[in-house]
Amino acid sequence: MGSIKEKKKIWLKRKKRVSKRIVSSVERPRLSVFRSAKHIYGQIIDDTTGRTIATASSNEKAVKDQPKFDNKVAKAVFTGKLLAQRAMDKGVKKVVFDRNGFLYHGRIKALSEGARETGLDF
Repeated sequence: MGSIKEKKKIWLKRKKRVSKRIVSSVERPRLSVFRSAKHIYGQIIDDTTGRTIATASSNEKAVKDQPKFDNKVAKAVFTGKLLAQRAMDKGVKKVVFDRNGFLYHGRIKALSEGARETGLDF
């Protein structure tokens, strides 16, 4: 493989390429996802005002209070459901998905499917 600096450079390049195609609006805010080695984070952002509408992560108390998950993918599904529930409480039903330069598989896909199951449309 390459060094960590090279990997980060490639990821930032891919993130930039993906992000410039994503157009959000007041009706359809952006659901941005970030994945670290241990956790996954999701937030719904209104780009017109620059405010975060709803957020959820696998690192917060609501997720940690659940019974132990089998793996990180199961934790990502629960985090997606939690994020969608919080968004729907705020009146957001449609979003634009921003995978943030990450490939759409594994935990990224699991979070989006969890959000879709709860009723978020994208």
